[in-house]
Amino acid sequence: MSLKSGVTSQLHTGIASMIDKLPAVIFEYAILPDGSRDFIYLSPRCEEILGVSRNVLMRGVFPMKNLIHHEDWDDFQLTSESSITGLKEWKWEGRVNTPTKTIWVEASAVPSPQLDGSVILSGLITDVTSRKELEQRQRDTDQQYRDLVEHLPMGVAIYTDRKLVYANGYAVYMMGATDEDELVGRDVMDFVHPDFQEIVLERVTSVMRGATLSPLEQRFIRVDGKVIDVEVTAYPFQYHGKRAAQLLVKDLTDHKQTQATMKKTETLFSQLFHSSPMAITMLDDKGNVVQVNKGFEELFGYDIKELKGKGLNQYIVPEELEAEGNDLNSLVSTYQVIRTESIRKRKDGSVLTVIIYGVPVRMEGTTIGIFGVYVDITERKKVEEELKIRNTELDNFVYKVSHDLRAPLSSILGLVNLAKMPDNDDNPHMYIDLIGQKVEQLDHFISDVLSHSKNLKMDVKVAKVNFKGLIDQTFTNLSHMKGAGEIRKKITITDKDFYSDPWRIAEIFRNLISNAIKYRNLKLAESAIEIDISLDHTHCTIVFKDNGIGISAANLSKIFDMFYRASEQSEGSGLGLYIVKNAVDKMGGEVIVDSELGKGTTFRISLPNLSHYR
Repeated sequence: MSLKSGVTSQLHTGIASMIDKLPAVIFEYAILPDGSRDFIYLSPRCEEILGVSRNVLMRGVFPMKNLIHHEDWDDFQLTSESSITGLKEWKWEGRVNTPTKTIWVEASAVPSPQLDGSVILSGLITDVTSRKELEQRQRDTDQQYRDLVEHLPMGVAIYTDRKLVYANGYAVYMMGATDEDELVGRDVMDFVHPDFQEIVLERVTSVMRGATLSPLEQRFIRVDGKVIDVEVTAYPFQYHGKRAAQLLVKDLTDHKQTQATMKKTETLFSQLFHSSPMAITMLDDKGNVVQVNKGFEELFGYDIKELKGKGLNQYIVPEELEAEGNDLNSLVSTYQVIRTESIRKRKDGSVLTVIIYGVPVRMEGTTIGIFGVYVDITERKKVEEELKIRNTELDNFVYKVSHDLRAPLSSILGLVNLAKMPDNDDNPHMYIDLIGQKVEQLDHFISDVLSHSKNLKMDVKVAKVNFKGLIDQTFTNLSHMKGAGEIRKKITITDKDFYSDPWRIAEIFRNLISNAIKYRNLKLAESAIEIDISLDHTHCTIVFKDNGIGISAANLSKIFDMFYRASEQSEGSGLGLYIVKNAVDKMGGEVIVDSELGKGTTFRISLPNLSHYR
């Protein structure tokens, strides 16, 4: 083999390899003098793109009509025959039926007449489905834009390549035109009054370079020659990938009241979506996200890059409400405007209570999108729930206070009447002692009520806490209690500065120590209280432990409830541990209780060091 033939062979092999790798179908199609026609060559990627093997197509057993979409068949025949008979380049775009789907293709070929009278079409077929889908999405976006602005009471136009490419209905009316065609395609400068030509030309140049222009009052010349006063605002805009300007035009020729109304409307509509403090999203007819505003991003934590083109429900609807979310989308897509209250979740997993407004966007009787507006009412619901709790507590409080105030008084009146009975020779001092006990019980109850009220109303007052002094004073104040002198005390305190509310901490120790004394285990030889206080720069941990009668597991979850008494041994108010829990909450801390019946109780209290508030 000669060097030339070897090089030629390598060249042919390289070309064939390149053709095999092309993302297109290379073909040759012969039309013979007798009218018969068939493929004489198809590149290997034929089956990958068209879904039919080249062997099948080249055998002539697969009719071309079966391959071409029925709606595009007539155009295919017309253009191909015209190319063959006129011996001119053939170009065609249409749909092809593959075994699994329908695709869009772009075909082109050049006819070559042969000496034997036949004609050979040489060309290629390219899959352009992605491009066609992109074009369709662009048309959908354009339609959504038109829906938003078409009924605005101001002129809205898009300007690019030195011509208007869009004008809404109000712009047509304002410019005295009969339809949009009288404006579209013309240079905006054609309508600018000569007095404003120079400044408007400068503004057009600036906005096309990306500058946002403030409103400018100027004059336009309408289609019918009438001069009108207008206010024009211009924004940079992208139109089909090109730099453009979005023009908002307000007619200023009416009286001042109309001017003020239209200005307000302009502001409302121009900021309705992106600048609204409410969370607003625009969905397509399938419930997929098209756009979200800043309010939505701030409320839910998602931006448009994360959500665009995806189903919104999978991100913000809790799993247990998935069916409800789908039902709402169905209602809106059937043209119903809805308002409902529900739960939604944020990106960080926290939940919100929201009022949801759903408004369908319709075109030619079909829903093409959905506007969703979310109003966060989480805090309001918390206040409502808190109010319910407080009302319930207030009802219980009034009932218990009246009952626990009346009970000692009734006992006192009973003892007084008993002492006054004729022929009663009982020792009067016995009655006085009993009356004193009831008065003391009444005084303790009133003290607890006042402490509870003060704890609820008083702000946290930060000061340095002297734990040893508070604890010693508390034991001194409670020394009158029966059994107080029998308690063995073990107190350990880390020597660190700690800042919090001394009064509330004193109240915590008063209630815990008095409970430990009242609920001591009378079967034990010795009752004990152990207090361990660990301090650092950020927190204080208080471990309060006694060896009293303890609390059963069934009662442990209720001990912080208002007026709850876990033991028949108690004659207290039932407010002590309720006050402890509320005081700890007020100081931003946490309390945990661990107890076993007959073996004692341990309270673990964690409080933040509020040194930065002093």
